[in-house]
Amino acid sequence: MLPLADWRANRLAALTAPDGWLNLVARIDLTPGRHPVGAAQEVQLPSGPDLLGMLEITDGDATFARPGEAPQPFKPVADAFPQLRVGPFLLEIHTVDGVPALRVRDLTLQPAVTLRQFPDAPAWVVRAKWESFSPQASEVEMKDGSKSAVTLTHRATFQHQGKTVTLSPTHWKAGKPMFVFRDTTAGETYPACRFLFGEDPTDSEITLDFNRAISPPCAFTDFAICPLPPPGNILPFRIEAGELAP
Repeated sequence: MLPLADWRANRLAALTAPDGWLNLVARIDLTPGRHPVGAAQEVQLPSGPDLLGMLEITDGDATFARPGEAPQPFKPVADAFPQLRVGPFLLEIHTVDGVPALRVRDLTLQPAVTLRQFPDAPAWVVRAKWESFSPQASEVEMKDGSKSAVTLTHRATFQHQGKTVTLSPTHWKAGKPMFVFRDTTAGETYPACRFLFGEDPTDSEITLDFNRAISPPCAFTDFAICPLPPPGNILPFRIEAGELAP
């Protein structure tokens, strides 16, 4: 794993990057078909020209055409959704459970954020038992009140205060399991949940470094839709490690 200081620098750089969470200015649900996009169009942007161009959504594909120009395809992005830069905006086709939406980032913004953390806590670097099991279909609640289908395949278990704690990852990113959890620091930390990515897995063990627990995207913007913890990931004790609420 990266040293914690380097990891935190990368975390801040990702948040403030052009495709980070701090310059997201709109998320607009879509249906398949052709949609005019602009400040005075069906797909209404909060700024920019009255007509930015024409967005076309088909099954598994999307293109955008500026007035008088040929359509350009949205480009695949590793561990993210298809994107296309159009003028001052970075457009992204965000699909959840087969339903597409247009996410809009304003590249003229210069976002900044101060991240606060608990003091470093070596005791919260946990080497947990890591088990796989037959895939299980499940659902998680989302912060907007909807539900999203997930497939559970693994669990991590460790001991805390003489009791066994079991956490289930509901998502994976860049090949790493993502645990959505909440503990009784909620309120000091982001109230809905925090995210933690497992590190250095073997067939039987995985590292859970709670100093690297982070606030989810919806802590920074109303235009992100975040999963909430499954019941087993709601913990009845304090984890005084990782990010505090921004």
